Amino acid sequence: MSNQKEIRARISSTISTQQITKAMKLVSATKLRKASEAITRMRPYALKLQGIMSNLQESADDDQLSVYFQQREARKIAIVVITSDRGLCGAFNANVIKKTRGLISDIEKGEGSWMNWTKLMGGKKLNTHDNVEIICIGKKGAEGLKRLGYSVNTDYIDILNGMNADVAFGSADKLINRFISGDLDRVEVVYNQFKNAATQILSHETLLPVSSSASESSNVNSDYLFEPSKVDILKDLIPRSVKTQLYRAILDSLASEHGARMVAMDKATENAGELLGDLRLAYNQARQAAITREISEIVGGVAALEG
Repeated sequence: MSNQKEIRARISSTISTQQITKAMKLVSATKLRKASEAITRMRPYALKLQGIMSNLQESADDDQLSVYFQQREARKIAIVVITSDRGLCGAFNANVIKKTRGLISDIEKGEGSWMNWTKLMGGKKLNTHDNVEIICIGKKGAEGLKRLGYSVNTDYIDILNGMNADVAFGSADKLINRFISGDLDRVEVVYNQFKNAATQILSHETLLPVSSSASESSNVNSDYLFEPSKVDILKDLIPRSVKTQLYRAILDSLASEHGARMVAMDKATENAGELLGDLRLAYNQARQAAITREISEIVGGVAALEG
């Protein structure tokens, strides 16, 4: 059994760790409140925007718009991986990396939804080196994927610092321009969708090409007069919808990160408390054993003197 000095040192370090985890939990709770409010305000706008676009899209046909919906051969696929810049948030980042690896595997094997893309390419298989570009938003995703041997584009890695709509829209603009120019044929997004503080839903969405099917919730037949024309409105609305979709995914990820870290730090604080109880019990046992030993030595010494 460890001596009392060692146990006291462990108790002191555990108390310090517990204070740190408790403080981190409180900080994450404060950030979570702000982040959850931001995504709660954002979602109705994003859904309404998609609904308006879907209704307009049904009755507007223009060659300049078709590029956004074009299902062309996926010679170059970008996967936008949204993680955090810092750890200590449980399996938050590991789950996104695992999902990304699964998506890459499906792309290379032509399985799931990628079977149609394999057919478009005449049965040709895609591979990570030539056909897949991994774009990381957040340092932890980039670090994890690099350790696994993947090549990572880090041009967008720091956009979480001072995150706002302008930064997100600017990043989305670059992806849209690359898609229109033909440099990218498809853009996928992998992130954690925020449900509540304890629950994050691992999500995967296609950012580009834009889905050509109108959502059921927005399928409303309404007779409106448009000024300017529907085509002119869609020319502005489609890029805005794509930018909003990426911004919403980033806000979802930020709220999920703070929720995951708050839960992880709360559990760490509880574990530290349990460890402190065990250490204090061990300290009391060691102290009692030392007292008993000292009494035995004194009694032995007195008996030796009397003898």
